[in-house]
Amino acid sequence: MNLTLKSVSTFSVSILFLLLSIGLTLPQEARSASAKEIDIRVNAALKRFEKDVQGGKEFLENADGVLVFPKVIKAGAIVGGEYGEGALRVKGKTKEYYSTAAASLGFQLGAQSKSLVLVFLSNKALSEFRHSDGWKAGVDGSVAVIKWGAGKDINTIDIKDPIVGFVFNNKGLMYNLTLEGSKFSKIDR
Repeated sequence: MNLTLKSVSTFSVSILFLLLSIGLTLPQEARSASAKEIDIRVNAALKRFEKDVQGGKEFLENADGVLVFPKVIKAGAIVGGEYGEGALRVKGKTKEYYSTAAASLGFQLGAQSKSLVLVFLSNKALSEFRHSDGWKAGVDGSVAVIKWGAGKDINTIDIKDPIVGFVFNNKGLMYNLTLEGSKFSKIDR
């Protein structure tokens, strides 16, 4: 099959238009969750984190804050984007709600869902994040995606980064990912 740039562009625009059309026709309830719905999903994501990450419960209890996005949807056809809503927990209590969004360009086709947990290990990093007007990973601060061996307790690793991230899909923890370019913004709920 011989694809020209014009046919690829036409296909990309068609897919993007289809995705936007579907998104605009969904009822408001399907596009944004209430505070209660977000909190229920965050609780489930944290339970999964504690189950999948050995020592995860203790690790989160020692954190200054935890930002959880239970479901981040990524879709694309050449041009892609991702979006999710979540909550910032401090000392186990929800303090604020956030959205995350990112755009991408390149060979991609399809959709996927993932969960994202950002752990603030420094009060300074947490404070800077909370007082920002839209925080962008890689610009306003870096997020280290942690890698360690299976069966190893997360608390035995000497983590020096002030913010660490964990990404899950339906098969478990995902490695070799970057959160660079993801933007996190406060939302009202």
